[in-house]
Amino acid sequence: MARKEPIWAAFAHAQQPTDLRLGRIVRLLMENATVVVSGTKIAEEISSSRSEVWRLIQQLRGMGVDVAGHPATGYQLRSVPDLLLPEILRPLVRGTIFESHLHHFYKIASTNTMAMAAAADGAPEGTVFLAEEQTAGRGRGANSWQSPRSTGIYCSVILRPPLAPADVLALSLAAGLAVRSAILQLDSRISIDLKWPNDVLIGGKKVCGILTEMNAEATRVRYIVVGIGINVNQSSFPKELPATSLRLITGSEWSRVELVGALLKSLDREYRELASDPETKEDIFRRFAENSSWIFGKRVRIEENGSALEGTTEGLDGRGFLQVRTPHGLQTVLSGTVRES
Repeated sequence: MARKEPIWAAFAHAQQPTDLRLGRIVRLLMENATVVVSGTKIAEEISSSRSEVWRLIQQLRGMGVDVAGHPATGYQLRSVPDLLLPEILRPLVRGTIFESHLHHFYKIASTNTMAMAAAADGAPEGTVFLAEEQTAGRGRGANSWQSPRSTGIYCSVILRPPLAPADVLALSLAAGLAVRSAILQLDSRISIDLKWPNDVLIGGKKVCGILTEMNAEATRVRYIVVGIGINVNQSSFPKELPATSLRLITGSEWSRVELVGALLKSLDREYRELASDPETKEDIFRRFAENSSWIFGKRVRIEENGSALEGTTEGLDGRGFLQVRTPHGLQTVLSGTVRES
């Protein structure tokens, strides 16, 4: 009896996953960048017809890929595209848990929503969902995440760690460290500030948000989805948003492909260490605090569900929760929006 298609895969088809043949065409053109590649050769490589190759080339052009030529003359890339296609990314993440399960969408509602559905349906650890654009990107709580086409990184990964639910905050903080490491690999001059529990700031403005969602029993985690949104090449933001992008900070365009490659390698390293030795969380808390101006001596206001408390931060407790000294004593912050007061 044929195995039924996974529910999440059917859901994915409804949201138009990117045709895998597009990545194979781009990879072939990149490997033959100095010559014109005939439609016949491309058709042979992707086991298709020349007319189908022409249709796929037109689709690539619609995605912003600069391909010269037509069926009679063959095709050639004018420039390397900055699309997060699996065929382009896979060589950059070889040896990581993410190498074999990369999924790309030109447009999707939310990579986290897709990843949670996939994880519930048994998708393997290391499954990655990437999108060029999100129509319903999500941040913490009821917040939305601005996701303009092909300017940012919208990425969600499925993990199945051997951790207790109480230890999951360490993974969220480790994701922030992975983002920081990835950015610095591409430009070591940038000064990056980590804001507890899930923001990465540059110059006091948000450049990255992390949304960690979990399905767990009382004593063990079934799966975790870590969603990471990075502002990369945006040229402007609404005035009411205290956000920035790597392009605005540095004055130049960034390769999203290179940044995703660095991000997934850094996240793989952080995750393997935590999963193999839960005691690593103490090192994660230490490194997070060392790279954050928010953990010690910061006057803050914590807001959640209509209530608020104010005080001065006094580090993280043994589980990674923020401690705040208030007029009523030391308070442990389990969640909420942290603002400078």
